[in-house]
Amino acid sequence: MKKIFFLFSTIALVSGFRVSAQVTNTTGTTEKFSTLLNYIDLMYVDSVNAEELTEKAIVHLLEELDPHSVYLSKEEVQAANEPLQGSFDGIGIQFNIFHDTIMVVEPIQGGPSERLGIRSGDKIVKIDGNNVAGIGIKNSDVMKKLKGPKGTKVTVGIERPGVEELLYYNIIRDKIPIYSVDASYMVTPTIGYVKVSRFAQTTAEEMRKAIAELKTQGMKDLVLDLQGNGGGLLDIAVEMCDEFLSGDKLLVYTEGRSFPRDERHANPKLQGTWEKGRLVVLIDESSASASEILSGAIQDWDRGLLVGRRSFGKGLVQRPVRLPDGSMVRLTVQKYFTPSGRCIQKSYEGGLDAYEKDKENRWKNGEYFSLESLQLPDSLKYYTNLKKRTVYGGGGILPDIFVPLDTTDNSAYFSQMIGTGVNNDWVMTYVNKNRDQLLATYPNVNVFAEKYELPVSAMQEQIDMLTAKEVAYNENQFRTSEQSIKLRTKALIARNLYDNEAFYVLINDLNPALKRAVLILQDGTFEKMKLAYSEFK
Repeated sequence: MKKIFFLFSTIALVSGFRVSAQVTNTTGTTEKFSTLLNYIDLMYVDSVNAEELTEKAIVHLLEELDPHSVYLSKEEVQAANEPLQGSFDGIGIQFNIFHDTIMVVEPIQGGPSERLGIRSGDKIVKIDGNNVAGIGIKNSDVMKKLKGPKGTKVTVGIERPGVEELLYYNIIRDKIPIYSVDASYMVTPTIGYVKVSRFAQTTAEEMRKAIAELKTQGMKDLVLDLQGNGGGLLDIAVEMCDEFLSGDKLLVYTEGRSFPRDERHANPKLQGTWEKGRLVVLIDESSASASEILSGAIQDWDRGLLVGRRSFGKGLVQRPVRLPDGSMVRLTVQKYFTPSGRCIQKSYEGGLDAYEKDKENRWKNGEYFSLESLQLPDSLKYYTNLKKRTVYGGGGILPDIFVPLDTTDNSAYFSQMIGTGVNNDWVMTYVNKNRDQLLATYPNVNVFAEKYELPVSAMQEQIDMLTAKEVAYNENQFRTSEQSIKLRTKALIARNLYDNEAFYVLINDLNPALKRAVLILQDGTFEKMKLAYSEFK
């Protein structure tokens, strides 16, 4: 029956948008599909849900096309759009479910909860008069209860350490910003660091503000971290490229069977925030889509150095196709190409399963530790636009300087400590008991990073907590990971005390690509790579 649905669902995909090419007549297949559904409804041995069958048909049809043409239900559309829109309606908190209780990790800056005085470490035990503690509440349940249209009210009852009575807050929901620049700070007195987690509506403006602020702090060189950035909006990627590239340089172009070539150029009338100055971009196997557009443009124009590992390899452009019930199909309509002409989409000829196992295969082939496993035929060879350096297409952006994955401190025991939530649970309990004293002693993250030391009991208490979860202590593995466990614990404490940026200030000591970038900018390697740096001064 699935194969029949593959053939009969085509009409649902083309309704609602027009293309320049002639669309194949689908009347016959539509009639067949409708007729079959009617027969199933009238004659099938059991009762069926025609809507559910149709949705499954669409899902399986799209699987026959490519890995990125996907179907989203009405509810999934709303959830998927929020990270790209840059805001949502709610009360404005980051939370965790901790010991079956909603724990406020951090009130979001500028949100209604922060304005009312809700703090990190507060426990939400009642929502609109109903008990929500100790009932097995899930993250999805919390979202349903606390999110809602702007202007609506929700009352929460909060337990706060040191306060005997419940505190009640009447919160008027509002637009809550979703930030995509996770951190921006000075790594050295002259080198600035900006971490971008996604390409959303507000990302370019966030990045501009971050760079402008770092300039006031003496930044001469910039490290832009796109590691783990899965992409986002094409227009925002183009806008961000324009911040680094001058004149009317080609930034990216797209082509598709039903769409003519569409070129995006830098705006020669606008002065970008970092068109001058040395630039290093960090990428890895999870840097995809819009991250690859930006990385590819920087590399092809010899503007900066890419450092890290081969990027994901998503060079397909999806167009949202709205369906009558509010659901949507993201249909692949074009491929995008870097300025030198590279299409960096990796192959999906082996099917969806093989495509999804690409990262696993990279690990097995040893690519995370050496580039020798990669086969790079001349057919994939391209040349940068100004300095004619060799670059490659055919499945992700290759960095200019490779940094292997560092597994020195990894262990299964460390992974279990993180995966079971023990590391995070210990931090939340500790900070909740000592927040006021810690903030009085360490008023900002810089003082904390320099002077704070974990209590002697911290490691043993986490070991005991993990043992209570029936994970046997492994001394060899613990010793292997001990320094990383301590650093991660300290970074989580900083996040709970200050903000999300504080986490990166500390945890980046475990970021080998960033360490390499700093070294490159300090030891003369940047100049030896013969970029077009002088032409951008």
